Amino acid sequence: MQPSASPASAQQIGDTVAAVLGDKLKNIKVAFGEVTVTVAAADYLAAATLLRDAPGCRFEQLIDLCGLDYSEYKDGQYDGLRFCVASHLLSVSLNQRVRLKVFCADDDFPVVDSLNGIWNAANWFEREAFDLYGIIFEGHNDLRRILTDYGFIGHPFRKDFPTTGHVEMRYDPEQKRVIYQPVTIEPREITPRVIREDNYGSGLQ
Repeated sequence: MQPSASPASAQQIGDTVAAVLGDKLKNIKVAFGEVTVTVAAADYLAAATLLRDAPGCRFEQLIDLCGLDYSEYKDGQYDGLRFCVASHLLSVSLNQRVRLKVFCADDDFPVVDSLNGIWNAANWFEREAFDLYGIIFEGHNDLRRILTDYGFIGHPFRKDFPTTGHVEMRYDPEQKRVIYQPVTIEPREITPRVIREDNYGSGLQ
């Protein structure tokens, strides 16, 4: 498939996507030449299928999918749902892009449907979002951690996860194996130390 020579403008793409999604569309935003659409979790699969198949959309490829934690958005003044999944879709045939967002309905147990049956590329992206944010992708056939170590506790990209982690690992020569221990790292402020000589720069003309 050859890309279109003159792609539609962001506003035209937004209008087409809005017409295709209809009442499944919760919000649409066109800014900086990009289109972002938000749908409810209950409409996520249906909306994704429409975006892939509808003649004016034809987003054949999922090029990225990531989790988002809004818990400290706008300095903690955000009062919406906490966890979100954002997918970036590409239409090769129409030379256009769209961002699809969905918020998990339950902050304590974030769940959305898996897109793996619509775009195979979602597989590892969803595993990453599960690993780092704890978002469950219902219908994923192999949902397990992909980046953190075996037995890792917690989800390190959540805003409330400590930067030092909960445990540290090291090799114990006596036991001849890797062991895990509570973190002993002292929190510290990393402030650069600036040293200037009294005559610094005086010889420069």
